[in-house]
Amino acid sequence: MFFKRIDKRIKIILIIFIIIFTSIVLRVFKIQVFDYKKLKSLASNLWSRDLEVQADRGKILDRNGIVLADNVTTTSLVLIPNQIKNKKKVTEELAKILNVSNEEMKKHVYKKTSIERVHPEGRRLSYEIADKINNLGFDGVYLVKEAKRYYPYNTLLSNSLGYVGIDNQGLSGLELQYDDILTGSNGAIKYFSDAKGNQLNLSDIYVEPVNGMNIQLTIDINIQKSLERELNNVVDMFSPDMALAIVMNPKTGEILGISNRPNFDPNYYQKYSIESLNRNLPIFASYEPGSTFKIITTAASVEEKTINLEKDHFYDSGSVHVDGAVIKCWKAGGHGEQSFLQVLQNSCNPGFVKLGQLLGKEKLFSYINKFGFGKKTGVDLTGEGKGILFNLDQVGNVELATTAFGQGVSVTPIQQVTAISSVINGGYLYKPYILKSINESVTNEIIQENYKQLVRRTISSETSKTMRLALESVVAKGGGKAAYIEGYRIGGKTGTAQKAKDGKYLVNNYIMSFVGIVPSNDPEAVLYIAIDNPKNTALLSSYTTTPIARRILLDIIEALDIKEQKGGLEKDLEWTDKITYQVPNVVGLTKEEAKKLLVNFTVEYSGKGDYVISQSPEANVKHEDKAIVRLMLGNKKDK
Repeated sequence: MFFKRIDKRIKIILIIFIIIFTSIVLRVFKIQVFDYKKLKSLASNLWSRDLEVQADRGKILDRNGIVLADNVTTTSLVLIPNQIKNKKKVTEELAKILNVSNEEMKKHVYKKTSIERVHPEGRRLSYEIADKINNLGFDGVYLVKEAKRYYPYNTLLSNSLGYVGIDNQGLSGLELQYDDILTGSNGAIKYFSDAKGNQLNLSDIYVEPVNGMNIQLTIDINIQKSLERELNNVVDMFSPDMALAIVMNPKTGEILGISNRPNFDPNYYQKYSIESLNRNLPIFASYEPGSTFKIITTAASVEEKTINLEKDHFYDSGSVHVDGAVIKCWKAGGHGEQSFLQVLQNSCNPGFVKLGQLLGKEKLFSYINKFGFGKKTGVDLTGEGKGILFNLDQVGNVELATTAFGQGVSVTPIQQVTAISSVINGGYLYKPYILKSINESVTNEIIQENYKQLVRRTISSETSKTMRLALESVVAKGGGKAAYIEGYRIGGKTGTAQKAKDGKYLVNNYIMSFVGIVPSNDPEAVLYIAIDNPKNTALLSSYTTTPIARRILLDIIEALDIKEQKGGLEKDLEWTDKITYQVPNVVGLTKEEAKKLLVNFTVEYSGKGDYVISQSPEANVKHEDKAIVRLMLGNKKDK
């Protein structure tokens, strides 16, 4: 009986042992077969340490593929304190090379951490310093690749490009706006060490970084260079409070150039104030537009058929009274009898008061809203302003009158160039944009592309055509003559807006502006330039901004390869203009016959013979009065 009980207990114990043993075998099998990779990975993570290898930031390119923001490869100092054998010597040598105190370097070398990035003194080291550190051959001292943002054109487009911080993150402008696209994925050098940081005898693993994607802009670098050059000239000549310029393709809303002063060099952004770094004035600044706003009032009047520009007339006595307020014309005594086309050409304020009255406040403000004023355009740049408009219930007769000629309302430059583009492109208001495409970093293959976005129709194509002709007449016949370019149809409008402070207008303190269109018959570019409080100059935009605009327009013509046009308006000559004549074709004529046709020029001869065999300049070229025309003489058979 007793032995039977013992046998039973043995059997139970044996069964328990079998169950335990089987469980252990199954567990080991599961670990070895099913969980091996997972557990190995977990173990590796416990042993592995990462020395980060920074990815390059995506490049920023102009529309033609010119690099505007690039990267240069630098190195940074990283320490693994537990691997450093002679900490005192390492501290002293590194402090000497990096030109810092022993105490400062000691904080890094003796720090209780697995990996210590020496910041900021060990970041973005020169090749010379990195080479000195590398030659020391100390254990636990590593140099790792780091990318540094580099702007090859320095200040060019700086307020729109923005800048990046020391850790390669975008802090303003396009660098901030598209930071998630431009930022890549960092790689690493994985090494293995024990809990004390001692390196294990295992092969290091290199995880390659993935660079950020490139972004391509709508900017044309040749147009951008022109803006930068001319704004530099503005600063040198006039010492303004600020100056800015934008060029837009009116058919798409693409920004071809944008700049302002003051600007900065993003390679050395630390040297500038936060205000200088973060204000992109063409999209941020808000001010009274002045006479460039008259384009909107005129377009609304033509669309509503309240006037006919050529047939309807207005008499300008020099001023007009509105509810006790006297609104004067810039010309003392006024312009007298004018067509409304001449009202636009002469930028006559009393005439625009009449246009506003004929429209009425509801109609005028409905067009102001339709053209996008009082709200953000949605341009893909940070920090856009929206301007200030009167509430309609606050608009009385005086407010209606001043708004009609661009006073008492506040708008941004990007709003103006977008609205004016709509006036002359057939009546289409497009959303402005500067990002053309997102491209793959290695091949630059387009991944995503931007296209024009229609916001709304504003005016009819007929009204738009009328406005193009009207603005061409302003340059040929009116206040924009200084922007006239022989052989090209240029439209435009000057603006001179008095600045206000604390509810009062400042004395001799103006924002002078000009809008230029090229070519006016089929616009490919709209230029807007503004100068805030220029010094030492006549207080008229026609003498200040317009000649500068002409030089930019010439560069735009070259950059966009715009051909000469026929059928343009002839410029009304001023006393400062030089008289020109078209050179006739005299090749094949006798010397006497040629001389009669060249009566307006000074003729010089070379060669011998009775007939003209060649001439310089060639026929049909415009040449100044009394300028030299050279004729080569020879026998008739040599012609």
